[in-house]
Amino acid sequence: MAKRVCIGSVVMASLLAAGCGSRPEEGFLAPVAEIDPGSTAHTLLVATTRKRDDRPGTLFNGERSTPLDFAKIVVSVPEKHAQGEVEWASTAPGSSKTDFVVRQANYLDDEKAFVSTLNAQLAARPKGKRNVFLFIHGYNTMFAEGLYRFAQVVHDAQAPGVPVLFTWASRGQVTQYVYDTNSATAARDDLERTIRLLFASNAEQVNILAHSMGNWVTVEALRQIRISGGLPHVSKLGRLVLAAPDIDIDVFKSQMRRFGKPAKPFFIVLSKDDKALGASNFLAGGTSRLGAASDSDELAALGAIVVDMTDVKGLDSSNHGKFAQLAAVAPRLNAVLEGGFTTPRSSANAEEIASGSLEAIVKLPITIIGAPFRLIAGR
Repeated sequence: MAKRVCIGSVVMASLLAAGCGSRPEEGFLAPVAEIDPGSTAHTLLVATTRKRDDRPGTLFNGERSTPLDFAKIVVSVPEKHAQGEVEWASTAPGSSKTDFVVRQANYLDDEKAFVSTLNAQLAARPKGKRNVFLFIHGYNTMFAEGLYRFAQVVHDAQAPGVPVLFTWASRGQVTQYVYDTNSATAARDDLERTIRLLFASNAEQVNILAHSMGNWVTVEALRQIRISGGLPHVSKLGRLVLAAPDIDIDVFKSQMRRFGKPAKPFFIVLSKDDKALGASNFLAGGTSRLGAASDSDELAALGAIVVDMTDVKGLDSSNHGKFAQLAAVAPRLNAVLEGGFTTPRSSANAEEIASGSLEAIVKLPITIIGAPFRLIAGR
């Protein structure tokens, strides 16, 4: 097993490190003094099982801590931002003109302060738009990386909800796969607590997006909620999106048997060329991962809408972060989903997708959105 983990870590390192320069560990979250007027600010709330870090501009590191901790951070996205990308500063803390930077950052004392801050953010929005957008990141993710990636998704998707990041104690090292797996598992109770706080808040709807190993802790937390008797105000649940889920597919099927077919379909974003999940498959002894599943129709039958991004060219060498590119078409995709699926039509080409005519290319029972990705739904 030790040999398998070692070899698997080397494989992951070769896949993931190729697209990375220096990692943004220390100082990249120090608030910048000068704010470019063309940049856009997003206020993110944080719930975390990470340990606070005393180094200036770092806030949290990859070590585990209890109890659940909280923060409020204002992230600035540069005016000349490329969709799907995070414009990293070459040196900390960066410039708001060219980079993702922090404008303000504060710890919150406890969950009471967290809920109070959340409700204040919700109250600033008109009725009917008082939503929460919860994101749970994946393996090999430093705190700053998870924060800025979420800010990019929020910005590109034009997400109207209050962004809440649940960040568990990943060390941000490819050789720490086992540590990260255990950290994700240990965070189940805290994620369950966070979800309960969100549903008990003044939010009208709670949408959840999990990526990679973050899907494991998310599905486990939801399973715990189900076993304990359910969730008050469960009608507030909006969209549940499982992006590139690093979950054993047989384990997932067993979890779904516990859930039963959901009243609302959930979304699985997958790509059959996801090399990081291929490495995870190797570490797991050859067992397929949910995010690289080949039988999309089978997943659709479980109650999922499958977003197959295999034909999308990834911006990272591992093809593991394609979900971030999906954010760019989220406003149009949401309009299609909210309008309901229409009668069968032929699939569209890339030009039709680019022109914004998504409404014209939805069909049932297998829903295809042609190139660059496919949307597959069960009956």
